[in-house]
Amino acid sequence: MSVVTRFAPSPTGFLHIGGARTALFNWLHARHNGGKFLLRIEDTDRARSTQAAVDAIFDGLQWLGLDWDEEPVMQFSRAARHAEVANQLLAEGKAYHCYCSPEELDAMRAEQRASGQPMRYDGRWRDRDAADAPAGIRPVVRLKAPREGQTVLQDRVQGEVTVANEQLDDMVLLRADGTPTYMLSVVVDDHDMAVTTVIRGDDHLTNTFRQIQLYRACGWEVPEFAHIPLIHGPDGAKLSKRHGALGAEAYRDMGFLPEALRNYLLRLGWGHGDDEIISTEQAIEWFTLEGAGRSPSRFDMAKLTNLNGHYMRLADDARLAELIAPRIETMIGHALSDADKAILRTAMPALKERAKTLVELAESAAFFFKPRPLALDDKASKFVDGDGQKTLGDFAQKLAAASIWRQDVLEDEARHFAEAAGLKLGKLAQPLRAALTGSTVSPPIFEVMQILGRDESLARIQDVLKD
Repeated sequence: MSVVTRFAPSPTGFLHIGGARTALFNWLHARHNGGKFLLRIEDTDRARSTQAAVDAIFDGLQWLGLDWDEEPVMQFSRAARHAEVANQLLAEGKAYHCYCSPEELDAMRAEQRASGQPMRYDGRWRDRDAADAPAGIRPVVRLKAPREGQTVLQDRVQGEVTVANEQLDDMVLLRADGTPTYMLSVVVDDHDMAVTTVIRGDDHLTNTFRQIQLYRACGWEVPEFAHIPLIHGPDGAKLSKRHGALGAEAYRDMGFLPEALRNYLLRLGWGHGDDEIISTEQAIEWFTLEGAGRSPSRFDMAKLTNLNGHYMRLADDARLAELIAPRIETMIGHALSDADKAILRTAMPALKERAKTLVELAESAAFFFKPRPLALDDKASKFVDGDGQKTLGDFAQKLAAASIWRQDVLEDEARHFAEAAGLKLGKLAQPLRAALTGSTVSPPIFEVMQILGRDESLARIQDVLKD
C-alpha cells in the first residue's frame, strides 16, 4: 500500500513552529516512501476559525517548501459524511442515544469527584430503552465502546502503549444539535483520505485509543500512528511565544531561510548519526520514523541563527540579492534601480560571509545605496576626526591620481601610502571604511571601493573632509 500522510491544522491562528515540524515530518515520510502528503484544514470550530488563519497556514507551508498533493480538504464541509457514519453505527447497534441532561452530567461528575473516582461518563443510557427518554432532551450519540480487555497501540515512535478499556468511556460522536465531534471527524476523514500513517504530537496520544476503538467499530483498517514529543523552550518548559513559538511568517520576517528552518526543525527530535547539516535531499533520503526520539527537544534560537548563517553562505548570490532588495528599499526610502541591484549581486559574496540573517544582510548592504552625505555612526565618526582627517585627505589625493581602480591595485596603493607615512594599514583602512560605509564594520574595504567606483568613493571621502 502506498504511504499517505496528512497535516491537519486548525485555522485558529498562525502556523506555529511545532505545527511546522509536524508538517515537515509528515512531508518527509511521504516523500521518502514515494507516497502522498495531504493537507486537511480542521475548521469545525466555526467561532475561532478564520480565513486569515487558513491563508497563513497555506503561506507558511509554501514558504517552507512543503508542497502538498491534491486539493486541501476542508473538514467542516464534510459534516454530513461524519454524521452519516455515526448514524450507521447507530443502525448497527454500535452506538446509542444518550439523553442525559447537562444538569445530570454535572451531578454525575460531582459525585465521582467526591468519591475520588475518575470523571467519565458511566454509560447509564448505554442499554436503556429510548422509551424512557425524558421530554425536552435532545440526545447525543455515543460510541458503544468495549468495556473489557485492552486497547493496544503499536506506536512507531513511542513503542507499545496499552490502555485498559475500562478507563475509556463511551465518547460522544454527535452532539445534541447533530454536529459531529472532533474525534469522529478525524477518524472519518483519515479513513476517507486513505491515510496510512498519522504523525502528530504526543499530546494526541490519549485520543488515539478512543480513535482506534472507533476505527474497529466501523470495520476500518487502523492506520499506523507515530506520536512525536513536543518541543520545549531552552528552560525545559512548554514552548511559548517567549521561547520562539511564533508563526512561520515571523521567522521569514526575521530573515531566516526556509531551508535553514527545515534543517533545524528536522533536528528537533530526529537524528541521523552525528549529522547536523542535512540538506533537504539528504533528509528525504534518510528520513525514517525510527530516527525520531522519545524525549522532548529544546528550541534554541541561537542554534537556529547560526545554522541560518551557514545556509546563507551556501545560498545563490542572485537569490539573496532578490530577497533583501525589498528590505533595503524600505530602509533607504526608495526603489533600487537595475544598476543598484547589479551592485548588490556583485557585493553579495563578501556581504554574506558575515551575516546570519537576511535582516543583518540587508543592514550590512544598505550603505551602498544610501544618499550622500552618509550618516556616520558614533564609532565611525571618531575615525574621521583628528589624525584620521589628515590621513584621509592625503590618501584622497593619491587616489585621485590612480589610473586603475581595482581591488588589488587599490590595496597596494594603500599599503605603499601607509608604509611611506609610517602608519599601520589599519590607521588608514578604518577612517577609509568609516567614510565609505558610515560604519566600522563592512566587507573588505578595497572590494567596497571597487564596487562603489572611483567617483562615488572619492565623493564620499570628500564628504567627511572638513574645510
